[in-house]
Amino acid sequence: MSPRWEPDPDIRRGRTVVYNLHAHLVFVTKYRRKVMDDAMLRTCEEAMRKVCEDFGAELKEFNGETDHVHLLVHYPPKVALSGLVNSLKGVSSRRLRAEYTGRVNHAIMHGRFWSPSYFAGSCGGAPLQMVKDYIAQQKRPD
Repeated sequence: MSPRWEPDPDIRRGRTVVYNLHAHLVFVTKYRRKVMDDAMLRTCEEAMRKVCEDFGAELKEFNGETDHVHLLVHYPPKVALSGLVNSLKGVSSRRLRAEYTGRVNHAIMHGRFWSPSYFAGSCGGAPLQMVKDYIAQQKRPD
């Protein structure tokens, strides 16, 4: 190991891959109902942290407001992000509806907690333009 090189704890290694994948996810409650309070957010975070562990991912950051949550997830390349999102929303929805039945049913959410849509954005690493420039500057053989 070179003394100039400092290992980055976010860079993970598999048998045939070196990766550093982060996604910013946003889930919105059904009909944008303002049903979440601090206790529900803590329960939601706990459920989502467990789902991430089961997928071999890590929930790096979590926070939310009354009608939506934000997650920063560090995940391996073998995980399909859509599958992870499906599990995150499904497990947290079941748990929140079970533990906060009156509060959720009062909001008339018709058996659903989350809106079917979500936001997913890749993040971390170099800005897109720097990556484009780096690729463009490769020395292509003649």
